Amino acid sequence: MFTGIVEEIAEVIAIKKEGSNLLLTIKSKLSKSLKIDQSVAHNGVCLTVVKKDKDTHTVTAIKETLDITTLSQLKKGTRINLERAMQAGARLDGHMVQGHVDQTAIVTKIVSENGSWNFHFEFIKKPLFSLVDKGSVCIDGTSLTVVKASKNKFQVSIIPYTFEHTIFSTYAIGTTVNIEFDIIGKYVERLLKLHK
Repeated sequence: MFTGIVEEIAEVIAIKKEGSNLLLTIKSKLSKSLKIDQSVAHNGVCLTVVKKDKDTHTVTAIKETLDITTLSQLKKGTRINLERAMQAGARLDGHMVQGHVDQTAIVTKIVSENGSWNFHFEFIKKPLFSLVDKGSVCIDGTSLTVVKASKNKFQVSIIPYTFEHTIFSTYAIGTTVNIEFDIIGKYVERLLKLHK
């Protein structure tokens, strides 16, 4: 379980194909505090640490994960958002995030608001679940509030701190991002569909 509060921007330093899997080696300040078998969110994707050195750790992304996330698009030198799993008893500053990406979306517009930014996104495929205005969404592991939602599009507003301390500053028109819908909203939507 995660909160969507990004702890660090890390760097992909090596990518190795192993069968249908990818081994991703990440350089970060957090790496030295990680343990083998620990879960860490990488751009919002929960992955298990399989190897670690002083300032790097390696995770495995399997075919299922690669098929529904943006991890297959990573290249050496790409910057990514990192978050360790939430500690029991800690404050939940973002929202409940599982690290299980539902689908992807693309950046369609970025509007500077003289101190903040509005990012517009469109789903590549029909959205699996609904978003609501002022509801929660997780974009590349960052917990955010939906400003405006429509059938296939939505917007979020980014404060300077988030812009500077996540990979939002690297986004451009056409950037593909990982989306995780709010878990509570998913359950509610599913129950309503089952009881129609």
